Amino acid sequence: MIFKNAEVVLKSGVVRADVTVENGRIAAIGKAGAGDGIDCTGLTLFPGLIDMHVHLRDPGFERKEDILSGSRAAVKGGFTQICCMPNTQPVTDNKVVVTYIKERARAAGLCKVHPIGAITKGQKGEELAAIGGMKAAGIVAISEDGKSVQNTKLMANAMLYASDFGLKCLCHCEDASLVDGGVVNEGYCSTVTGLKGSVRAAEDIIIARELCLAESLGLPVHICHVSTYSGVQLIREAKARGVKVTAETCPHYFTLTDDAIRSFDTNTKVNPPLREEKDRLAVIEGLRDGTLDCIVTDHAPHHEDDKRVEYNAAAFGISGLETSFALSYTQLVKGGILSLPQLAEKMSANPAKILGLEGGELETGAPADLTIADLGKKWKVDPKDFVSKGKNTPFAGREVFGKVVYTVVDGEIKYGEK
Repeated sequence: MIFKNAEVVLKSGVVRADVTVENGRIAAIGKAGAGDGIDCTGLTLFPGLIDMHVHLRDPGFERKEDILSGSRAAVKGGFTQICCMPNTQPVTDNKVVVTYIKERARAAGLCKVHPIGAITKGQKGEELAAIGGMKAAGIVAISEDGKSVQNTKLMANAMLYASDFGLKCLCHCEDASLVDGGVVNEGYCSTVTGLKGSVRAAEDIIIARELCLAESLGLPVHICHVSTYSGVQLIREAKARGVKVTAETCPHYFTLTDDAIRSFDTNTKVNPPLREEKDRLAVIEGLRDGTLDCIVTDHAPHHEDDKRVEYNAAAFGISGLETSFALSYTQLVKGGILSLPQLAEKMSANPAKILGLEGGELETGAPADLTIADLGKKWKVDPKDFVSKGKNTPFAGREVFGKVVYTVVDGEIKYGEK
């Protein structure tokens, strides 16, 4: 298979080239000989996007999403690999659930799905899960996503034990006692809406703790969905000291502020919450200067019944797989913050490096995981068009640029725009 005349996003820059695929691998990048191929004139070819923070809800919450529907949403959004969080029912805290997820993903036959195991049994924060058994079954990291391990000694043990298996802890940073039932960022907008606020310190305190543990133990740690200006600064300073920390953020934290909650649209309810303009700008600067390594979706699909309720009772989360690339390209590349290679680094190369996944860059011999997009295509977000079961997005009606045209996994086209 040959993808001809594409603008190819390499680490070194963007070049016009043909990409030749043989036996599921990239055989050559350059001018191909005569022969049939897919004409990609006017299209841009990226290394396959990798989302290291996704909720597939399966097992246990299949009315919200399942592995097949989530995989369909992933390839439509340009993602060739996704990593699914463990807050399922039963919790992904043992090799049986890990094996179930991998088998269902194999049956779906779309993108590559990598399970992430829980840090503690049942995510109860009391006893470490069977990390070794889960690693043997195929997990790529551990996380208590949706909550933090509140016991600091237990968290330190988790980092030590995970390192024995070559795994990283992906840390959702939230001091539950400070959140205290808050559903939005504490500030002007929480005051005028009457919605209970959650202070930035609830996130920052646990970020600081994880950084201190990583520095003290000499071990790596990954900070999930950073949303505060102060959190970005803590991570920046830790990196300058040589702490082995990586970090991620999501499109909603660099495209929205808590001003959006004034509509009382429950699709704006996320955890951590949307913050203020100074936080949004700090997140953008963190992406620009490399403090924040990755862009993830934190794809959190919900049934409409979970969102069509009063704000306090609504579920947290956004369905993000089908909008992430376009939002990121529109805000960051067209906005002059990142170059195309830098965007590919945030959405492909760095997630692969952090989790030890194969792929993430376009080079001869690499897996033929490709995302091909029409960057000039302007389109409007419409949740009715989502293939995810979750239609919960605050971006309905938003005009964006960058439409995925093909998603190729191991040399096979898994999504093609009709």
